[in-house]
Amino acid sequence: MIVIEKRAAAGAPPTEKLLLPFEARCKSRLRTQLLGGEECGLFLARGTVLRGGDRLEASDGRIVEVAAAAEALCEAVSDDALLLLRAAYHLGNRHVAVEIQPGRLRFARDAVLAAMVRGLGLPVQDVVAPFEPESGAYAGHGHSADGEGHGGRIHDHFMQR
Repeated sequence: MIVIEKRAAAGAPPTEKLLLPFEARCKSRLRTQLLGGEECGLFLARGTVLRGGDRLEASDGRIVEVAAAAEALCEAVSDDALLLLRAAYHLGNRHVAVEIQPGRLRFARDAVLAAMVRGLGLPVQDVVAPFEPESGAYAGHGHSADGEGHGGRIHDHFMQR
């Protein structure tokens, strides 16, 4: 089994590929398979979120490129920026991962959320596509070293102001 414990340089030429849905790309410990079928174990720093195009270095020196797998999503498309902004606000208020692109929002397929977005006046369609949601305003900033995410330090940071 190939073991991966760290990131590689962004420009490192890959020799292997790892295709993962977003949920799996958020896990720091994962047993999976490379695109070629070889078993793979990820042992990354807590809080690591992998993005399509990221490079990882295996313990044997191989460079593995991460690719975002196609997933079942809902997509809202509009020329009305205010409608998209309102939908993004309401989805974010429900702690839903949202991919924001010019003129469109994507989120994991969910009939209740799709109905809510339609109720705001946006057409919603089901699509299958790679999913690269926003990482969040605090990603990589203010998180504790032990991977507790929003525990302690973020709140302490704002309370000191």
